[in-house]
Amino acid sequence: MKKLTTITVAAALGLITQAAFAELTQEQADRLGGDELTPIGAERAGNAAGTIPAWTGGLSALPAGYVEGQPLVDPFPDEQPSFTITAENYEQYQENLSPGQIALLKRYPDTYRMPVYTTHRTAAYPDDIYAEIKQDALTAITTDDGNGLANVDSYCPFPIPKSGIEIVWNHVLRYRGGSVKRTYVQIPVQASGAFSPVVFDDQLTFANYLPNPPENRLFYYKQAIKAPARLEGDVLLVHENINQVAEPRAAWVYNAGQRRVRRAPDVAYDGPGTASDALRTADDLDLYNGAPDRYEWKLLGKKELYIAYNAFRLLDKSKKYKDIVLKGHLNPDFLRYELHRVWVVEATLKDGQRHIYARRTFFVDEDTWQISVADLYDGRGEMWRVKEAHNVSHYQVKVPWYATETSHDLISGRHLPIGLDNEIKGYQYHWDHKVSEREYTPAALRRSGVR
Repeated sequence: MKKLTTITVAAALGLITQAAFAELTQEQADRLGGDELTPIGAERAGNAAGTIPAWTGGLSALPAGYVEGQPLVDPFPDEQPSFTITAENYEQYQENLSPGQIALLKRYPDTYRMPVYTTHRTAAYPDDIYAEIKQDALTAITTDDGNGLANVDSYCPFPIPKSGIEIVWNHVLRYRGGSVKRTYVQIPVQASGAFSPVVFDDQLTFANYLPNPPENRLFYYKQAIKAPARLEGDVLLVHENINQVAEPRAAWVYNAGQRRVRRAPDVAYDGPGTASDALRTADDLDLYNGAPDRYEWKLLGKKELYIAYNAFRLLDKSKKYKDIVLKGHLNPDFLRYELHRVWVVEATLKDGQRHIYARRTFFVDEDTWQISVADLYDGRGEMWRVKEAHNVSHYQVKVPWYATETSHDLISGRHLPIGLDNEIKGYQYHWDHKVSEREYTPAALRRSGVR
């Protein structure tokens, strides 16, 4: 794998400061893949209560009925909930719930519930990724007060983290197949329950997947709207950089109606998310993305939390969006929660900085480094929004990701699922997507957006 980053750009600007956290010793790195830790740094053992099993390498075999190139099938089709958490009984389970999850239960006491199933640690990554992670554990450091990285070759630079910012970097860099193209919907749902899906084609290519990427480049991202007709043909292009203090994210949009490409500096921080009806910010897609410089990051430790996991029911192609997307929230009949260990990281807005979220608490799955729950607070310190990732593993290529992510506005009663593809024919992820850097240029936007 080519290096994900160098520090040349930042050094030229005089912005590099050495990391506050040194790389690991060989003895520490040797714990990875051993009896104590999995190859990405999770605790290999189960918990004392037996409610979290030991990690044994992910799924042992492809599920019965899976056909290569076809939609994923549920490895656990016959399992039933062990119990269900509701607004009436949540106090029995509140030690394993986030404040945002409790707020969501209270917000919709008559309709929302959390069905809890047996925990399965299905997540796994390719063996070559594990080898690179172990090597990175010896060398990777943060730079520029945590805003940059150096000596990084893998998609998980800090498998044994010592700080909150290191965990956030693990989430941002985590492996998603190198280069992937997919089609999915984003559905802004009104308080009345009314909705109109927005269909996206998007593609993500990490810079190390391409020959001779620019210094400081992390990945390229392109998102084209396919429906509804009023938005069809609009395209967003992002050149994502690692140290965005040294070199800010570059973004462009192509407006099909105007047939014009323009720079888009608001596609960052708390700028409005594309076609989201203001239900998400630019930096809370994927639960968190982008530059970390506006926040102080604090590692609060680990805990056991009920998170949405093995969410294969949300992928059921026999269901319509109206079956899954209800007023206020997704249909609990299609949800699956399991008890997993998570890292807890708190982000507090720095003095003098601006963002609509004054505080954010992230709960990060130890087996994938994916943020699974995000509790978001406004400037008054009040809970405002709750985001959840419904985790799923694309087991045939060993890529954990989200079946969908949801954003719930507790004040307005609106919500935003992102990632469903039930009404789109076929399996919508195209792995190892072959592209050239020319495909990610502003000049290519017009071609992408032709109606």
